[in-house]
Amino acid sequence: MERSALSEVFEKFRVHYYKDVFNRIQSRELSLTTVEAYCVETIHSLGCPTINEFANFIGISSPNATYKVNSLIKKGYVEKVQSATDKREYHLKVTDRYYKYWNLSEKYFNIVEGRMKEALTDEEYEFFTRIMKKVSDELMPEMSH
Repeated sequence: MERSALSEVFEKFRVHYYKDVFNRIQSRELSLTTVEAYCVETIHSLGCPTINEFANFIGISSPNATYKVNSLIKKGYVEKVQSATDKREYHLKVTDRYYKYWNLSEKYFNIVEGRMKEALTDEEYEFFTRIMKKVSDELMPEMSH
């Protein structure tokens, strides 16, 4: 079965990311389990969610999410920030430690983007950027946060 170009590109980014995650876990550079790694990535991608928003997004119970979040807090990858509007509510925010060790996919995206800027004309790159923005903004509504 022939795969689409979008599927192939996504697969290459995903596998590259997994490779980096596993290398860092095996080298003991990170103190996270694989599940914790995906949880902190999800928290980052959701942009300061509450524990309930995080739990609902990944489809687990609030107590289970609280357990996972507390582990990430203890390890220094996430912190709770009190809401400015509702003092009873806390939002999850990734820490500098996350950025130091985990912003792996952004680094590779930057490498690929640099290669694209060199290989494509300005017009091609601008067209690609517009298309990707449209995909992100309009064609993936379930991922809006």
